[in-house]
Amino acid sequence: MSDAEAALRTVAANVKAARVRAGLSLDELGRRARVSKGALVGLEKAQGNPNLATLVRLADTLGVSVSALMEGPAEDRVRIVTAAAVTPLWTGERGGEARLMLTTSGPAPVEVWRWRLEPGDAYASHPHQAGVQETVSVMTGEMVLVVDGTEHPLTAGQTATFGGDAPHAYRGAGTGTCTLVMTVHLPPGA
Repeated sequence: MSDAEAALRTVAANVKAARVRAGLSLDELGRRARVSKGALVGLEKAQGNPNLATLVRLADTLGVSVSALMEGPAEDRVRIVTAAAVTPLWTGERGGEARLMLTTSGPAPVEVWRWRLEPGDAYASHPHQAGVQETVSVMTGEMVLVVDGTEHPLTAGQTATFGGDAPHAYRGAGTGTCTLVMTVHLPPGA
């Protein structure tokens, strides 16, 4: 079995388990998450290729982190992850990418993402569940953070934080590659 097939099987099992724990039918989960029932049936059978937007909507609806849908059981007290070991969950038209590196455990999990945005690459996110806070730290280059329609230019060395329950987007700016670390702070119990 390939790594991609194993990852899809893990996502399938985790989505189904979270749906059952939440007491939701496929129809109800699909309605709330705005995902077709057919796509959910396929996903729970480890078929298809869910995109980042779909995983985020499912995670928000189920009240779990994206990585909770993607990770198998904890293997050790210390977990070291390299970017090369993590498949991009988003790939931009100009070569940018987003990788969910890991999620911390505990009552208020934090997702740690590594992003690369090429000039003109853009990713728009729908609002997350109430209580989600995002932090964007630009390591190199320039980007534009758009929150609720307002643009906020960011350059290397700058960090921004905002409530993720508003529409938001990330866009590569300038002439070079923008690299950033994003954290998504989930509310307690997520």
